[in-house]
Amino acid sequence: MKKLRAVLVGATGLAGQQFVSALQSHPFIELAGLAASPRNAGKRYADALRNTNGASGWFLSEPLPAAAAEMTVAAGEAVDPRQYDLAFSAVEADVARELEPRLAAHIPVISAASAFRYDADVPLVIPPVNASHAPLVRTQQARRGYKGFIAPIPNCTTTGLAITLAPLEAAFGVQAVMMTSLQAVSGAGRGPGVIGLDILDNVIPHISKEEHKVEVETKKILGALSSGAVGDHPVRVSCTCTRVAVLEGHTECVYVSLKRKASVAEVAEAMRTWKGAPEAAALPSSPPRWIEVLDDPFRPQPRLDRDTHGGMATSVGRIREDAVLENGIKYVLVSHNTRMGAARGAVLLAELMRTQGLLG
Repeated sequence: MKKLRAVLVGATGLAGQQFVSALQSHPFIELAGLAASPRNAGKRYADALRNTNGASGWFLSEPLPAAAAEMTVAAGEAVDPRQYDLAFSAVEADVARELEPRLAAHIPVISAASAFRYDADVPLVIPPVNASHAPLVRTQQARRGYKGFIAPIPNCTTTGLAITLAPLEAAFGVQAVMMTSLQAVSGAGRGPGVIGLDILDNVIPHISKEEHKVEVETKKILGALSSGAVGDHPVRVSCTCTRVAVLEGHTECVYVSLKRKASVAEVAEAMRTWKGAPEAAALPSSPPRWIEVLDDPFRPQPRLDRDTHGGMATSVGRIREDAVLENGIKYVLVSHNTRMGAARGAVLLAELMRTQGLLG
């Protein structure tokens, strides 16, 4: 199989580093170019990662891949998309708004940024949940005149929630959701948003724009594609998003009002047996199961469960009936925010779109 040549923009950030790791030895995607801010242009990737004290800023526990370490970093605005088959974007939303359309004019862009998630002609896909939405990029191409397209992944907090709601919607119907998140500090990157003195011995009760993203994105992901647009699912979503002193792995306490009553055993069975979209089952990055249901009442925990199946599965526990909501059920989930919720989830989306004939 001929490998697709990919360029990664935003390569030096935490999400960008996860892309570098996820694409190492990929069966049909070759990481052929790295791009970042102009201040890093012309540097070896290993040098671009160093801070002002000379210490490496490589964040992951696994070693920096030797091939990537020696690659020369380009400035994002200098990337010539015609030299590549696709692009992965790990830049901030304001940068993405300018950069991604320029790349999409020529090649597909798989993005971790939020800039275009809510556009009517842009699909928001979690492969096991709504693989059928991906062909919406054909409408985008026709409307915008792109040879490529922009396909973002959802917000990392939305991902675990939507994956657990999908089997409940299929088996019982979902009419309302309330959720409180306890989100890892890695979701804030290494910028000044959450510094050590803020998060230690503390819980930050607000994450800018996060609650709106979860509420809007969940309705779009669970909606239906028809006539070149995705109609929002009527589910009502309310959430509170907080930041806690955990390195990686988002924990969410979820309360669901089902359309028909279901027992705890039925809910657990629906999650355990859910296989997701058939075309997502055998992708190179797919886990053997999308959801792992745990019986131990003290699980899931981020430290113990975030890396389940390489960080690509969502762990669920403490499934109980809820006496407040109509046909209420409640549970706790843990989802890996920088793997399934970011880079590896984006690579998974690229794999799906390749099988659907959307990447060429």
